[in-house]
Amino acid sequence: MKKKILAVLLATAMVGTMAGCGSEEVASTATDAAQTVADTADTAADTAAQAADAVADAVADAVDTTVDYGTGEIKVWVAEAVVDFTKEKIDTFMAAHPEFSGYTYVVEAVGEGDAAGNMITDVTAGADIFGFPQDQLARLVVAGALETVAPENVDAVRTQNDAGAVGAATVGDELYAYPVTSDNGYFLYYDKSVISDPSTLEGIMEQAEAAGKNVYFEINSGWYNTAFFFGTGCKLDYSIDSTGAFSGSDITYASDAGVVALREMIDLAASPSFQNGSSVSNATNVAAIVDGTWDSTAAKDLFGDNYACAKLPTFTGSDGKTYQLSGFGGFKLLGVKPQDDENKLAVCDALALYLSSEEVQQARYEAVGWGPSNLNVQASAAVKSDEALSALAEQLAFTIPQGQYPGDYWSLATGLGDDVITGVLNKDSSDDDLMAALQAFTDACAAAK
Repeated sequence: MKKKILAVLLATAMVGTMAGCGSEEVASTATDAAQTVADTADTAADTAAQAADAVADAVADAVDTTVDYGTGEIKVWVAEAVVDFTKEKIDTFMAAHPEFSGYTYVVEAVGEGDAAGNMITDVTAGADIFGFPQDQLARLVVAGALETVAPENVDAVRTQNDAGAVGAATVGDELYAYPVTSDNGYFLYYDKSVISDPSTLEGIMEQAEAAGKNVYFEINSGWYNTAFFFGTGCKLDYSIDSTGAFSGSDITYASDAGVVALREMIDLAASPSFQNGSSVSNATNVAAIVDGTWDSTAAKDLFGDNYACAKLPTFTGSDGKTYQLSGFGGFKLLGVKPQDDENKLAVCDALALYLSSEEVQQARYEAVGWGPSNLNVQASAAVKSDEALSALAEQLAFTIPQGQYPGDYWSLATGLGDDVITGVLNKDSSDDDLMAALQAFTDACAAAK
């Protein structure tokens, strides 16, 4: 009976008061609700709604309200900012599902990063359901701290959430977690009175220079300078062995594509308008800055009526080709711990799917501003009117989910960027010089711990 209650959650997410309905009535009501969404959503949202509608047809087969799901306690770890919100949603879930009344729920404030570390240290003592950042996924899988998403849930998760979030929850071909947000990444904030066209990096710099204004981009950060290298197609991947240790790497910075990326960083740094940085609060005389949603309030205060946002621009490489700046994307995921009791596992799966559902993602955005991964919520009027989240959503389509990287990588990436900023690597450097620098970087990263 492992994980056979997808439709319990799906029905709750669509029509929260379905408790007590017969399975055929639930399926019909859920289908009607999904169709209403499909009629009002845009193309991206339609896809998710149709998928939800299809899954809802399985309600009659997936839900058996006569099953005794047993008793017990389910521990849930979430970030402090959403503890009260999560408690309220669990109460709603429980009220709609008396068949789970034998369970009590304990919601504890444990930050996503701490939750992953705690689970890896002691899976048995860890939470049954827990939030974590996507860069901890591989470690959690190796530690045996994550149950795979139920096969009957996979289509719903994959089609109702954006591709970046789904990729962040996947190892190999297996889906291991439920996406909750797509809101950790970077994009462009800019002053629209100065930058009339933010589509190309060359254009942005030209407009900023003409106005005597600054453009901020933190190119000596291993998080930000991947925008150039991933944009040209370079790889920066690490594998982890059964003990959780780094066991190998696939790094292709020492390549023609890497030279194009590095030369673009050099061209950017040579502009009189370039400033190295990524914090709106520390920026001055700003025309544009590459930053994230965490600085949206500061950016609005800085630019006032001229506040605007966009995905990162394209650039024309030294090879004459056009590239889209890329980079890392970050996502919050919800994991379920493996359980000895199949009934408890089924309840945990239902609750995790509900807490990551369209209904709850919409409410969570309204309550605390977390950017949704659900396509329907992304297409909602409230989220679309949020310029920062809209720009980030567009940018995340071009990014790579941040995985697990050794500590040395970050200092090595800083060193590479510093060589550009200080002029060690400059416009007069030959392609051979740049290739040599990238080979040294690649070799050091491959040996990083």
